[in-house]
Amino acid sequence: MGLPTDIRNLRKAVLLSQESFAKELGVSFSTVNRWEMGKSRPSYAALKKLKNFSEKHGLTFTIELEN
Repeated sequence: MGLPTDIRNLRKAVLLSQESFAKELGVSFSTVNRWEMGKSRPSYAALKKLKNFSEKHGLTFTIELEN
């Protein structure tokens, strides 16, 4: 799996729409949509928010760094 799929799976695990998920993370709907479509990658700060969000909900979100 890739990062776009991991982000989508995290969102779906907590039963949120892209819009609600974006609000939880403090980003726009279009940002979440671009992440899930693989058109852009989250910044380091956004990755940290994703990790904190997953921990808050008792889920695991691991980040694989590219070389």
